[in-house]
Amino acid sequence: AAQQTKVSNLLLSQFKPEKCSLIRPDWVHVSQCKVYHRFFILTLTARLTVSPSSSQFFEGDFVSLSCEEDDSSAGWTLRRNTSTRQRTQCRDGWGKPANNYCNISYFALLDSGVYWCESREGPISNMVNLTVTGGSVILQSPVLPVMEGDDVTLLCKTKTTPSNLPAAFYKDGSLIRKQPTGHMTIQHVSRSDEGLYKCDISGHGESPSSWITVTGDTLTCLCFCSFQHSQCDDNLMTVFALF
Repeated sequence: AAQQTKVSNLLLSQFKPEKCSLIRPDWVHVSQCKVYHRFFILTLTARLTVSPSSSQFFEGDFVSLSCEEDDSSAGWTLRRNTSTRQRTQCRDGWGKPANNYCNISYFALLDSGVYWCESREGPISNMVNLTVTGGSVILQSPVLPVMEGDDVTLLCKTKTTPSNLPAAFYKDGSLIRKQPTGHMTIQHVSRSDEGLYKCDISGHGESPSSWITVTGDTLTCLCFCSFQHSQCDDNLMTVFALF
């Protein structure tokens, strides 16, 4: 039986990796497919950005979320899943929309969850896991995947004291190093740096853990053909970004 997947009419070109996203139009049959490298979506996409740029927040923080898009007519909607409700959108009991922004004036513990942008036309943006803590220490780390070879700085901070206190940093439960000023820079990150990070400030406590994803300078995208084509056509295919 023919395999099934989702396809969309796309024009593909070399493009920035962060523009590569999952396309989700109607179901159709699939025939022969190929694997393409360095091909990225040149159609309407959005990227969820978080300000301040962090995946962890203190309870009571102000947070602004936005859907950065290529075309304002695409109709992107910011949604989230939390422990209590699924697929709710900004202003549906949380957040205040303003243009392409969703402002949360008081980030509460129940606001912890997965956030993303979604278009009525099908595509979705990157998904971001945000954690709100009632504790006194957070780890500020990259929200989006970081590129191999880039430098990444982690900041361990407390809610009430200056953010330059000595801190210990951990990856996958093991101590990496202790830093005298509360921040640690990982130079020229590689795939081996991917993992679960947290920090600890003596006398103040430990932060929650956050996952840091490292991606290569290109993404591998899988091309799926429509059932009319025996081979992939640059004008009729879909792409799945593999992070």
